[in-house]
Amino acid sequence: MIAITCANVYGDAMDGMTAILDSARANGAFVLRSMLAPPWAMRIEDDAPLTLLAPTRGDAWIVLDDRPPVRLQPGDVALVRGPDLRYTVADPPSTPPQVRIDRLQQPHPVGDDVMAMFGERSWGNDAAGATVLFSGTYQVRGEVSDSLLRVLPPLAVVERCTATQHLMQMLEAEIEGTDAGQDTVLDRLLDLLLIATLRTWFSRSDRAPGWFSAYGDPIVGAALRLMHGDPAHPWTLAELARRSGTSRAALARRFTDLVGQPPMTYLTDWRLKLTADLLRDGDLTVGAIAARVGYSTPFALSAAFRRERGISPRDYRRRMRAASGDASG
Repeated sequence: MIAITCANVYGDAMDGMTAILDSARANGAFVLRSMLAPPWAMRIEDDAPLTLLAPTRGDAWIVLDDRPPVRLQPGDVALVRGPDLRYTVADPPSTPPQVRIDRLQQPHPVGDDVMAMFGERSWGNDAAGATVLFSGTYQVRGEVSDSLLRVLPPLAVVERCTATQHLMQMLEAEIEGTDAGQDTVLDRLLDLLLIATLRTWFSRSDRAPGWFSAYGDPIVGAALRLMHGDPAHPWTLAELARRSGTSRAALARRFTDLVGQPPMTYLTDWRLKLTADLLRDGDLTVGAIAARVGYSTPFALSAAFRRERGISPRDYRRRMRAASGDASG
């Protein structure tokens, strides 16, 4: 587990985080407020790629299998990276699980203890319990977002932070309401909380991806913003260098040092990740995707995709949809 204190890290890095997470936006995410009186414990076996946990009142402990328990205090936000992780959330950590949460987010009682719903998005064992725990389950899909999640540890904790506190207050207020469009508002607030938490964690962690730190560099950051902002543009090293205010050689050297890849290699990798996401989650033709990600023809995109992935775009789409139970594409 890695804990990070709150950092004031607003600025250009947000542009890169937004670009990287764009395909991982919440859509009908599972958002819940648990209201609990100790002792309580929940066993989580939902196979979610990413879960946010944050107590707004009282403490909670996260107990990962074969790892020491980690205490969360009000205002902390924990990111639990799945999908294969099994863990218990409890107070205190020695409490045996009273309920098991399955892959469909359905609760299964363990023993005689009872958990009940107190509204559409609130549940627990006591509506006046000493602990209130917010949880948001992210069904993250796509290679762009997966490449970001791979650098996270199984459990990352961001300690009490002003930015996340404001978002938590908004989430709790929205959960209590019944206004039209609540699902959409909760999804967007969950997006913002995820981005704020990741941004704070990456700003202090030595495991941050190279592009994150590079966004603060006046030259490499400018090149990254250009590529992320308009991947369809026919970028050349010369144009990227000119618009970043440096020479081709200087940009290539500095970019490789900070990001870990030459600029044009990074651009190709970025375009193909976007392609994979569009093939996996949309119905655009290969030609339409090619135009969107910066290839002049469907053939050019197909050749690049096959060269890097060893499979054609159409076969990749069929394989991904078959894996998700939708082989009709």
